[in-house]
Amino acid sequence: MVRALVGLSTMTRVCAKGGQITVPFFIAPPNQLQLIRAMPQGGTGARLKSPESLCPARAMPEMGALLLDTQPLAAPGDLLNLALNAGAIAPEGAVLLAMLATLLVDLAGEKVSVRWVPPICYAGLGTALVLLALQWNAPLEPSFLGAFLSDHLAIAFRAVVACSTLLSLLISWRYAEQGGTPVGEYAAILLAATLGGMLLCGATDLVSIFVSLETLSVASYLLSGYMKRDARSSEAALKYLLVGSAAAAVFLYGSSLLYGLSGSTSLEAIGQSLLTSPTPLAALALVFVLATVAFKIAAVPFHQWTPDVYEGSPTPVVAFLSVGSKAAGFALALRILVGCFGSFDTQWKLLFTVLAVLSMTLGNVVALAQTSMKRMLAYSSIGQAGFVMIGLVCGTEDGFAAMVLYMAAYLFMNLGAFACIILFSIRTGSDRISDYAGLYQKDPLITLGLSLCLLSLGGIPPMLGFFGKIYLFFAGWADHQYLLVVVGLITSVVSIYYYIGVIKMMVVKEPQEASDAVKSYPPIQWNTLGLPPLRVALVTCVVVTAVGGILSNPLFQWASDAVAGTPILQQAIANASGATLG
Repeated sequence: MVRALVGLSTMTRVCAKGGQITVPFFIAPPNQLQLIRAMPQGGTGARLKSPESLCPARAMPEMGALLLDTQPLAAPGDLLNLALNAGAIAPEGAVLLAMLATLLVDLAGEKVSVRWVPPICYAGLGTALVLLALQWNAPLEPSFLGAFLSDHLAIAFRAVVACSTLLSLLISWRYAEQGGTPVGEYAAILLAATLGGMLLCGATDLVSIFVSLETLSVASYLLSGYMKRDARSSEAALKYLLVGSAAAAVFLYGSSLLYGLSGSTSLEAIGQSLLTSPTPLAALALVFVLATVAFKIAAVPFHQWTPDVYEGSPTPVVAFLSVGSKAAGFALALRILVGCFGSFDTQWKLLFTVLAVLSMTLGNVVALAQTSMKRMLAYSSIGQAGFVMIGLVCGTEDGFAAMVLYMAAYLFMNLGAFACIILFSIRTGSDRISDYAGLYQKDPLITLGLSLCLLSLGGIPPMLGFFGKIYLFFAGWADHQYLLVVVGLITSVVSIYYYIGVIKMMVVKEPQEASDAVKSYPPIQWNTLGLPPLRVALVTCVVVTAVGGILSNPLFQWASDAVAGTPILQQAIANASGATLG
């Protein structure tokens, strides 16, 4: 596969440039790198027999003879003097240390793991959040030779990913202990996924993007199939693996085309190259990259894996995938679409408009017919991704800020709903909507928490989700995205119907109409191992969801600052303003 991709990149560069090229061939011993350079007509050495044979679709000028030359390698001492600015990934370093410490503690046995793994994870993630806060006002400098950039956008989305992991771990301990799965291994894999997601939010090079994307994806596959004794979990992991592998291959294909067209893996260099000479091959690369982004954010029609994976995977894993993985996917979309494909701005926005309309419509309509809470929230997450895409399509400062704000709001209201579902599942062993009938009589906390989170997801005032959607719709209307706003409003009403249906099931049912699961509901005890952290996560999410609407203005200001401190977004906003004035 690597040889094929290198050959494809080389051919793309020959076809795109049509003239002088520099192509590496490994035809010498390992200590020498032979370069074949195009020379004038009168040079000596081997000649190309037919330039058209390399690229039949485009005839090229005569490239002349090819000579062999040796490129000197950099001295080892020069590599040590490079300014890598490694402090930019200090938060990821804290997560990595926590993951290694978790693996070491896990070697001591399950009893030691149960005692020490949770505080190690809390310390690592808490340190990462503190370091992210300290980076907010730090000077902006590229890291690792331009492969990573810790701008405000990266900090905001990395914080969302880290918070989603922290809350997912809080609601995981009792679930993992009850399922009989090793706590240390589970936490280490989840921290590995977090590490990949955080790196993906700030990656600015095709290589770093692919490495971080695969780190997140492979860890997600393992987490989906972590309940090895559950056939549904194994099925979900297999489906996720097959579809995810295809998406990774498509992304590699698109990346090879971009490298061949620009001669660089840097997103900035690729964007400049495509801006000066857009080609049909660049449009093909856009389609491949957009397919990978749509798979990661579970947008229609790349959503087929979502319902089955959500239903079969462990519920805490689903909670992380619904927020952390989706946030990393939207960060990737902003980096690569806004940063690289400025010359195809109209085209990719049109494609995302179609994806947003399909996601909002299909996600919310199909959710009406679901009987499983996890499957209903899976289709709900597809619809929520459509709402967030409104801000992406706008391409304005308000649109980007509303997008960041809604992802932060979605973190708390969605994880709060999953915390309630996990707690109900622990006590009854069921996730069917009909089994929630009459729950308010036995467990008022779950009833209140789940009701508030579902109302916020539906956009009912004065919840945090209402203000998040209002900001998105205002930004869309100001940018004349009338179709997206109208479809968003209609599908929001549809979503309220099935959210209210769950609340009605819990609250309105008479005592004699309660489900069998509620009638045999166990006594509420919070002193069981793993339940106190779950209660902390549940209360935190519910309070932020309910009170966050009052604090929406400071949150929107924070989101606006994140956009203002991101160079690629400011450049895109300036270009859009210039095109409008022109």
